[in-house]
Amino acid sequence: MKTYPMSAADAAWFHNDGPANLAIVMGVILTKKPLDFERVREIYNERLIGFDRFRQRVVETGLPIATPHWQDMPHFDIDQHLHHVALPAPHDEAALVRLVSDLAGMPLDHALPLWQAYVVDDVEGGSALITRCHHCMADGTAMMTVTQRLFDPAPGAKPMPMPRARGASVGRRAAAKGLLAPAIDLIGDAARDAVAVAGGAAMLVGELLRRDDPPSPLKGEFALGKRVAWSQPFAIRDIKAIGQRHDAKVNDVLVAAMTGALRTYLKRRGVDVNRTTVRAMVPVDLRPPERIGQLGNEFGLVLLDLAVTEARADRRLALTKSRMDALKRSPEPLATKALLNLLGRGPKLLEDISNDLFGRKASVVMTNVVGPPEVLYLAGVPIERILAWAPHPGRQLGMAVSILSYRGMASLTVIGDAHLVPDPEAITREFNREFEKLLKRVTAGAAKKAVPKPQARRTVAGRRAVA
Repeated sequence: MKTYPMSAADAAWFHNDGPANLAIVMGVILTKKPLDFERVREIYNERLIGFDRFRQRVVETGLPIATPHWQDMPHFDIDQHLHHVALPAPHDEAALVRLVSDLAGMPLDHALPLWQAYVVDDVEGGSALITRCHHCMADGTAMMTVTQRLFDPAPGAKPMPMPRARGASVGRRAAAKGLLAPAIDLIGDAARDAVAVAGGAAMLVGELLRRDDPPSPLKGEFALGKRVAWSQPFAIRDIKAIGQRHDAKVNDVLVAAMTGALRTYLKRRGVDVNRTTVRAMVPVDLRPPERIGQLGNEFGLVLLDLAVTEARADRRLALTKSRMDALKRSPEPLATKALLNLLGRGPKLLEDISNDLFGRKASVVMTNVVGPPEVLYLAGVPIERILAWAPHPGRQLGMAVSILSYRGMASLTVIGDAHLVPDPEAITREFNREFEKLLKRVTAGAAKKAVPKPQARRTVAGRRAVA
């Protein structure tokens, strides 16, 4: 059977998988009307398998070191991947949370292409579609390409066309500016990665010399299970209104609200939040134009110090904005992406050592993906919400936080190790409160400005009084 080389970055993510630290991207779509399983199956059979990766399994082959390769699956059968189940009673959100949590802790069968999907009936009168895909197949941005093919912009409409590459890569050259940019286009991938790492070596050394994140409920020995939760949806216009008042971006607002939620959660679990550090490992999209519309992984990583020591919400937001602005000017994402590429070309043991080293510096993964702004349809049924979960791979990071926007709304999800974070719903509840608190201040300020100013009037004595 024919095999195809796996990119170094994808191989790095394949090696990240373990029995308790699954490198799996999860998604859930919710509909108010029931989905017809046979129609969904037909759509998947026609559209999804158009992506080679969904018809290929992973094998490790080669000398002197066996490396991951893609291999066409003989006698591919979509019924081994697409399943039809019913949500147990009482058919509510809590029952769905339990089902998603159970599935989140299940490893994928490596003898098959590394994905599974479940059409779930009886979800509060509608349906859910749960998808699980190994991170070696696609990152969050690439999965939006899959979404674009599976879902329709209107009932009965033709599927959206595949995104087209936009010519030669200017993104890589722009990102490499200041890192020996003139040499970048004259060398191969492996040498290019070495140049990028060398250019960002001082930054990487500085990161590795930072103190480890201290012990906390977010770090420790993993169990075999997972727990998930999600927030209520928030309007993008409200997030922008908060940001406008504080001269902050949408991401700044959401990360600050999440930081406030983590501060409260950790404090309740006995952490001295005024004397600790909590860092987030944040992916940064580096997909070059010629890779638009293709699967795979094209991102770097940065370490963000979350402002958990700050008690006031407005100051947390200001500090979050300042730190995120500094990271946007950093060469760190390109250097870490190149490092992942180099590690992906070596044995798994080398990568495990590196993962442990980087994992000690952070406590949580935090990611954000921009989803479709318009309402999408699956098998003629409008999609109400789209939720997504990034993995928290390695042996140190016990939780991942993901933010996904869809049709003008943003939702936050949490997935945690069942032993370390058995109650992620406590974090999402606090996030809801933090966001509502920030929004209330904005609406209260707007209402105060809208109140007419008192007008002066004259009393019978000829003196001025205030009405």
